[in-house]
Amino acid sequence: MADHLRLGVNIDHVATLRNARGGALPDPVRAAVMAQEAGADGITAHLREDRRHIRDADVGAIMAAISIPLNFEMAATPEMQAIALSHRPHAACIVPERREERTTEGGLEVAGVQNWLADYIAPLRDAGIRVSLFIAADPVQIAAAHRIGAPVIELHTGAYCDHHAEGDHAARDAELARLTQGAKQAADLGLEVHMGHGLCYETVGPVAALPEVAELNIGHFLIGEAVFTGLPHAIATMRRAMQAARV
Repeated sequence: MADHLRLGVNIDHVATLRNARGGALPDPVRAAVMAQEAGADGITAHLREDRRHIRDADVGAIMAAISIPLNFEMAATPEMQAIALSHRPHAACIVPERREERTTEGGLEVAGVQNWLADYIAPLRDAGIRVSLFIAADPVQIAAAHRIGAPVIELHTGAYCDHHAEGDHAARDAELARLTQGAKQAADLGLEVHMGHGLCYETVGPVAALPEVAELNIGHFLIGEAVFTGLPHAIATMRRAMQAARV
């Protein structure tokens, strides 16, 4: 078990609020700095192709303002590859992306395009960017991620969280079992395991308790809670829930 379970705070939806009205406020850079001061281990930001929240200028501004790592979420497109190579963030997480989706709906398809994807991530790795792949807890996809040389995977916890919210405990527990097995398989292959998507105070414990998990990336819930309690309080409360699960 990792001695310290890292928390990456996704600040995308501060930018969503900014963009809803236009202008400069609320400032996602300020949110990134505040998250760092509140104890976040990293900042996650997803530059979508349609720029619905984070914008191009935000990426460099965030990197200049923080001293903790930036995890740059991106689609596997030539445009995003060029942006990542220009900024050289600590990490780049390759995610599936469809214009019509509200949020990332599933894991990246790796096994069916592994030769192409291996070529795509090679320049990122050569530039010193730590590549991760956002995938479902599917043994075929996990094995493919290992084959193409990605050092990190992030397992999609969305279905687990959705089933919990729906009150379908049997389906929730089945999904948690898949995540548990996926984390073990990945760790046995030598991959670093991250998890994220939809996690909240109620769902984070069982995921944080998995000994193979090194990092959780959480955003929408924390930004939502920040409306009521403030971002530092929301992050501190999440950190306590994560730590309690590791006792």
